[in-house]
Amino acid sequence: MSFNLPEELIGFRDVTRSFAAEKIAPYARQWDADKWLPDEVIAEMGRIGLLGVTMPEAYGGAGQGLLAMTVVVEEIARHCGGTALMIAAHSGLCSTHINLAGNQSQKETWLPKLAAGEVIGSWCLSEPDCGTDAEALTTRAEKTSAGWVLNGQKHWITNGKRAGVYVVTARTKQDRGARTISAFIVERDTPGLIIGEPEDKMGMRASDTVPVTLENCEIPEENLCGELHEGYVDALRVLDRGRVTIGSLSVGLARGCLEEAVKYAAERRSFGVPLHDHQAIQMKLADMELQIEAARLLVRQAACTHDAGRPDKKLCSMAKLFASEMASRVGWESIQIHGGAGYTKDVSVERLLRDCKLCEIGEGSSEVQRMLIARAEYRRRSA
Repeated sequence: MSFNLPEELIGFRDVTRSFAAEKIAPYARQWDADKWLPDEVIAEMGRIGLLGVTMPEAYGGAGQGLLAMTVVVEEIARHCGGTALMIAAHSGLCSTHINLAGNQSQKETWLPKLAAGEVIGSWCLSEPDCGTDAEALTTRAEKTSAGWVLNGQKHWITNGKRAGVYVVTARTKQDRGARTISAFIVERDTPGLIIGEPEDKMGMRASDTVPVTLENCEIPEENLCGELHEGYVDALRVLDRGRVTIGSLSVGLARGCLEEAVKYAAERRSFGVPLHDHQAIQMKLADMELQIEAARLLVRQAACTHDAGRPDKKLCSMAKLFASEMASRVGWESIQIHGGAGYTKDVSVERLLRDCKLCEIGEGSSEVQRMLIARAEYRRRSA
């Protein structure tokens, strides 16, 4: 067991940290107001390798594992949750699904473009009446002589407005069950693919989230991604990794809240001394640091088990649950330390706190993670 990052990941961390401080931090507030992340920023992330960290080198990626993804996402999220979420959906969901389940032709077609940021990816699982209960999705794919016809609605689709390629899950059997759903690759300009307008969200506003409608959307037979009826099973594998990524996003947001609180506590004076000289503030800062470090270790442990070929679903849920709820707690404490200033948009912690909340909801809510953890522990003790 080693608690030190490998040398190559230290390099990834430092490059990402510098990029985030120079190219993201000064503009994150404006992107939050605009509800949009500039195309040129995404293009630059592609050029320096931040969008293909876990993609195989053969397809233009860095060939790193999930641990590398947690390092990159944490550094980006420290300054802007929306930008980090864009990466998580593009690389951690869409690209990962194609890499895990796609055939050789699909990988050769899409992974180099996704890794370079030439095309942005989106992952379409959730629907108006099924988010957590994704097995109940109603979008249908019907076989034709020419391929497939997709009909249905997808909601809460990250990167949906700007994506060039979508991985869409749809029912290919009448029955309900894990092996009744398949995944398909749908290109942006496909007739019948209708992209809605971005949601006006509480947080993560730089990341676009839209409804996607499929109306008699015809795609060729070769756009089936993975084995027939295995799309939901593949999606669960993607989600396990995605939960670790959201855990690292949560750590980054919390770290941002802590670092801003430490800075403010040194600058702001109260009763003739800096805030950090007051024991009450010291207790808050110490607890914030403790929780962040514990969450980071849990997230990286979950990532390392994946990279070692021993993925642990319970550990993924534990990492996501603890880190996401920790981030909200730390965010509120940072607001408290900032006092009245923290209740304004003049300081970044107000925005970071709003970004935190989605981490407790997306890719499996806190309630679902607790159910998964409890069921896994019951099975272990009953074995």
